[in-house]
Amino acid sequence: MLVRVLVFITLGCDLEPQSNEPYLATSLQDFWGRRWNLMVPAILRPAIYDPVRQIAQRKLNSDQARFLAVLATFLVSGAVHELILFYMTREMPTGEATWFFVLHGVCTAAEVAVKKMTFVRRWKMSPMISRLLTVGFVFVTSGWLFFPPLIRSGMTERLLNESLLSIDFVKRKLFTFG
Repeated sequence: MLVRVLVFITLGCDLEPQSNEPYLATSLQDFWGRRWNLMVPAILRPAIYDPVRQIAQRKLNSDQARFLAVLATFLVSGAVHELILFYMTREMPTGEATWFFVLHGVCTAAEVAVKKMTFVRRWKMSPMISRLLTVGFVFVTSGWLFFPPLIRSGMTERLLNESLLSIDFVKRKLFTFG
């Protein structure tokens, strides 16, 4: 929000929101598709999901093509995140981030398939419970697969140190200016 205000003040343009209250997600599909990092689905849907689904539908039924497209999309996202982690840590990728996204892709595709079942449509889960399960699953799997490469590399300590140095720099400049 602060960056958005600063960009508006300095450049006079508005930024698109990057998330939409992800802690309110009631499913993985809701979390990844409509609430978390909104720019990514806007890029991956036309670039990966739609073409894979169209090609797969030539040989597979609609549900199988959807499953394959979701899995391919999450696999590409995982590979891109491995590349980002490599650039951040300068350590060889471990595959943990990719496995995180593959796991979430399989679970999201399974969730979509289960939601289409007749008996499931009649059964409604409390939004509070589904939010807790969704955010809990993302939180637990992030700690298990996504963040360990950053922690092992010492990236978190370097980031904290860099932040403290930046704050110290700004303080020095403000106090020597006046």
